[in-house]
Amino acid sequence: MEVRDPGLQPERTTLAWRRTLISLVVVDLFIWRSWLTSEPSTGNLVAGLPGLDYQGICALMAALATIVLASVVWVRSRQLQVGNEAASARLVLVSTLAVMGLGATAIAAIALGG
Repeated sequence: MEVRDPGLQPERTTLAWRRTLISLVVVDLFIWRSWLTSEPSTGNLVAGLPGLDYQGICALMAALATIVLASVVWVRSRQLQVGNEAASARLVLVSTLAVMGLGATAIAAIALGG
């Protein structure tokens, strides 16, 4: 069996993952902006943590999803530097769940902010 030359595919894939991460960071920043500019809530979800209302939870979830996706991008970039094998099922599942979580967080932040 002949080994296939990947050409520039690993570099294109890495660039695509990085562009995706940049767009997700922008969504994350909008969620944080929505939280920081919203009216202060009278009730906190966690006693002793002022400002941790539903908008704050959305902001924290968005930050968590962005950190997970940044880790996935970093891991996948390292994998593509070594070889051109397909991403593992676990990596695809983690990235899919993080993107879905960030999307749900964005929708919740819009609904709660507005």
